[in-house]
Amino acid sequence: MSLVTPRVRLPRPRPRGVSLALRALGPLALLGLWSAASATGALTPDVLASPAAVLRAVGELWGSGQLGDALAVSLTRSGLGLLFGLTAGLLLGTLTGLSRLGEELLDSPMQVLRTVPFLALVPLFMVWFGINETAKVVIIAVATTFPMYVNTAQGVRNTDRKLLEAVRSFGLGRIALVREVVLPAALPSLLAGLRLSMTLSVIALIAAEEINSTAGIGYLMTQAQNYARTDILAVCILVYGLLGLLADLLVRLLERVLMPWRAAGGSR
Repeated sequence: MSLVTPRVRLPRPRPRGVSLALRALGPLALLGLWSAASATGALTPDVLASPAAVLRAVGELWGSGQLGDALAVSLTRSGLGLLFGLTAGLLLGTLTGLSRLGEELLDSPMQVLRTVPFLALVPLFMVWFGINETAKVVIIAVATTFPMYVNTAQGVRNTDRKLLEAVRSFGLGRIALVREVVLPAALPSLLAGLRLSMTLSVIALIAAEEINSTAGIGYLMTQAQNYARTDILAVCILVYGLLGLLADLLVRLLERVLMPWRAAGGSR
């Protein structure tokens, strides 16, 4: 019986241009179907405006300054809510993951609160904060706190205890220990939490801007709904989608900068 030398099949890296073309294929196919449906009358403007009409609406809104102003308001809301949510999630997650007392005191209530959908809290926040900017920012902050909390706590718990003991033996203080050892070791979990939180910030922004908005992308959508402008509605939906896409790209960029070994190992 002869032995056969096993053949190791190594994945061949695909050229970057081919990879980009393949990624663009799906969106371009959808755009082509949309254009064809509009041109043949299968998709009427009262259901959904054609891509050309949506493009004209972008020019109209941008030229009048409405789109730029609405985008600035929505980005400010989302950014503030995300900042508060990430800060709370990072602090609470670090405390819970690093300290047994912190875990015993904080983890149970956080896990209970995490199971409550943030959309269910919208009426309560309206009662507490009214229908002003505070309620919108708080909704986004609450939605983004828990993904960051869960991933931070998990990442900090998984830090090598022997490494912590070794660093403590050199006299490193608690704050320096967290800054120099714990958070860098938990970086993959922190970035996973950041990605989830940024995605949820866009979803929460959409929900928050449905609350009697007088400015922002949600306000544009409300006005377009009142006048049955499907072209402007499509523009607003695309803007929300682009915000989510940009948030994801930003986290991917951070991963490449902060964890270059992962990007190199993940190429295929």
